[in-house]
Amino acid sequence: MVKYFLGQSVLRSSWDQVFAAFWQRYPNPYSKHVLTEDIVHREVTPDQKLLSRRLLTKTNRMPRWAERLFPANVAHSVYILEDSIVDPQNQTMTTFTWNINHARLMVVEERCVYCVNSDNSGWTEIRREAWVSSSLFGVSRAVQEFGLARFKSNVTKTMKGFEYILAKLQGEAPSKTLVETAKEAKEKAKETALAATEKAKDLAKKQQQQQQFV
Repeated sequence: MVKYFLGQSVLRSSWDQVFAAFWQRYPNPYSKHVLTEDIVHREVTPDQKLLSRRLLTKTNRMPRWAERLFPANVAHSVYILEDSIVDPQNQTMTTFTWNINHARLMVVEERCVYCVNSDNSGWTEIRREAWVSSSLFGVSRAVQEFGLARFKSNVTKTMKGFEYILAKLQGEAPSKTLVETAKEAKEKAKETALAATEKAKDLAKKQQQQQQFV
């Protein structure tokens, strides 16, 4: 049995901008799990389509219960192959990705189509499909559930990273990361608490002074 994912996202940038940002996505604050990227093949076909193959290395943290099933020396990185077909005439880009190691544990295959949004020609639509499978006897379902959950989480990071890079390319201030936002909120909370403490001290001091005159 295979776990299937189907999703659709919209980037409020033109297809040309998204196409340019696609090749400059890494690094960004949301892609710390992406360690390396290398182009291993590229060609332009007679009908003017751009074909590329990239090799990506990403961290591959297993669930704790799965770590018990594998030796300690098993690589904690996963190698991803990404094939892409860019059709500038029709303004579409199709990508296929799949992992080439840890295949016995889990295989995640993804297909994305980037095209002009039908409701707004200045926006780009991303149609995403994924298939998560495992051949581990007895625990394949649990592995697939874990893989699907992690895939959904990574999709969110991917979109945030895309928006971050697009903002930089368009000369805008990138939106703050979750870590930055949380840090600012923490600092603001400290300032508020400190101000409240000082106010309480002043109030107590005034009450003491009033009691002295009673």
